[in-house]
Amino acid sequence: MIEDLQAVFIDRDGTLGGDGHFIHPKDFAPYSFSRGALNKLKHHHIKILALTNQHNISKGKATEEDFRHEFKELGFDDSFICPHNPADACSCHKPETGLLLEAAEKYHLDLTKTVVIGDVGSTDMLAAHRVGAVKVLVSTGWGGRSNSDYRHTWSEVEADYYARDLADAVDWVLKQWL
Repeated sequence: MIEDLQAVFIDRDGTLGGDGHFIHPKDFAPYSFSRGALNKLKHHHIKILALTNQHNISKGKATEEDFRHEFKELGFDDSFICPHNPADACSCHKPETGLLLEAAEKYHLDLTKTVVIGDVGSTDMLAAHRVGAVKVLVSTGWGGRSNSDYRHTWSEVEADYYARDLADAVDWVLKQWL
């Protein structure tokens, strides 16, 4: 399915750690399996890019630099962060595609050769769908409810894979690519 995989985009809250709600980077802890999953991607020289909506930045609860530092510490190659409130109607707040397009321009990516792993269908999966990326929905965070209680908010899209968690998602991606 995935030829010449160029990058994997990973959502933060609910995918990498936490319950899907905002947690300040100084208090954030990735799931026990997240570092191992990231290391598997790095072992195969796959670019790892954080892709996250963080509207609490606009409320002064954290800074973009707080998040960039966190992602760098976790081994991400780069981070693409929307700091805006959803009401701002910016082009970067998922499900809009601005962050993905920015990454594509910066790294010369063909977004159809990338994967988006996230826990929210109405943001992560819709954004991935709009650019032709492979879509992986994890069950952690909002993932379970996103695929049941909130399925109507992204009913026109189907994930390419439904993963238990980030570790399962990464294993699936590597099986498709290797």
